[in-house]
Amino acid sequence: MTTATHEDRGENATGPSPGSREAAKAERRAQLLESAKTLFARNGFRAVRLTDIGQGAGVSGPAVYRHFDSKEAVLIELLVGISEYLHAGGERIVAKDLPARETLEALIDFHADFALSEPELIRIQDRDLHALPETERRRVRRLQRQYVTAWTGIVRRVHPELTEDAATVRVHALFGMVNSTPHLSRRLPAPVVDAQLRTAARAALELG
Repeated sequence: MTTATHEDRGENATGPSPGSREAAKAERRAQLLESAKTLFARNGFRAVRLTDIGQGAGVSGPAVYRHFDSKEAVLIELLVGISEYLHAGGERIVAKDLPARETLEALIDFHADFALSEPELIRIQDRDLHALPETERRRVRRLQRQYVTAWTGIVRRVHPELTEDAATVRVHALFGMVNSTPHLSRRLPAPVVDAQLRTAARAALELG
């Protein structure tokens, strides 16, 4: 067995490199979140232990606690994190102040990209949102409402004949369709799912 050099361990002659240590810690944390996402989606939050998450990332049980003190903390990071991502992404698109139709097209592509790349997170939120502590659950719901409101405003600019309630229903219907369709990519060609999903989303909002 070979012995790691200072460089192999991310160290220099005077000791460990702080930047390397932080990068390694961030990478390990990301690996734990990826493991949790897979396990929660497959087995459900209640059936997964924190040690299972560690094993999925190649981390021993005690070492997991250096990153998360409970599996609830992992769930919070996953679900609050994705809600913050969607809210911030929607706000960035709207803030560009493009013509309404272009803004709506960009919102559709943004949300389709999310749904196609994160079907596990969608499944976890649908099934295990209730497992979040009340404070975090309320935060997720608030971020979701704000995201819907941003969409609704743009839909009404494209379709001024719609009332706010009608536009809100359309947005929720669109999310329901987009969020459920990516699961088809397990048995249908992914490019077909991608193309048809975006076409159907545009049709649902009468974008031609």
